[in-house]
Amino acid sequence: MTGTLYLVATPIGNLGDFSPRAAETLAAVDFIAAEDTRVSVKLLNHFQIKRPLVSYHEHNHVTAGQAILGRLLAGESCALVTDAGTPAISDPGEDLVRLCGDHGVPVIAVPGCCAAVNALAVSGLPTGRFTFEGFLTVNKKSRREHLESLRDEERTMIFHEAPHKLRTTLQDLCAAFGPERRIALCRELTKLHEETWRTTLGEAAAHYESNTPKGEYVLVVAGRERSKASAVTLEEGTAQVLALLDRGVRLKEAAREVAEHTGLSKNELYAAALERGR
Repeated sequence: MTGTLYLVATPIGNLGDFSPRAAETLAAVDFIAAEDTRVSVKLLNHFQIKRPLVSYHEHNHVTAGQAILGRLLAGESCALVTDAGTPAISDPGEDLVRLCGDHGVPVIAVPGCCAAVNALAVSGLPTGRFTFEGFLTVNKKSRREHLESLRDEERTMIFHEAPHKLRTTLQDLCAAFGPERRIALCRELTKLHEETWRTTLGEAAAHYESNTPKGEYVLVVAGRERSKASAVTLEEGTAQVLALLDRGVRLKEAAREVAEHTGLSKNELYAAALERGR
């Protein structure tokens, strides 16, 4: 019988957020795979948990993953932890989960802290639909291309950012989405100096030009506002298409132009104009 991989969420700052179930799971497994064993051993010592630790992180996840899989297939149980938060979320743990899935190893999540969800909850921005973007690439061209692809995103967007890169990121966000776009900057979540600042991208970028960013940030950015429903009826829009046709504009181009200005469907305008005998 194969063992089980447990994804155990750890505190993102406040040790009081570590659940009894999480502590029980770590104490019960055969071994623990940790992002940084030096960080995890402090957590284990605090809760008086003594289990063997192995290293599993971005730079060794291929070989370490195979080694962990071998032990799981042999019947041992393993808990995967990161330095802070939920394993496998914006984390190489996703590769280990996929590996386990491919080999029929059960994977069980032991829920707990997730900085992105906590930030979304306190942001004051729409929470019904959101997209988690994690850390942006440090490559300037790739970062700006990625943000450009999000220009029309209507869902709330969540980014992680380190303090030394915050200024550049805010400038790029401002360039991509405009200075009036709303943002909540959530800093040092669950820690002593926790702070949530709800403002605009322009104000945030200006503030940090003269103020040094401190602590880890989660940036929650409002999505693009949906276009308001057209006040123009289909009949009125069709009349505008026909007027353009009378001026020599092709039907396809006329329908496209009126659709852009009214918010009406280009296909519906095209069909309605054809039905009117054009």
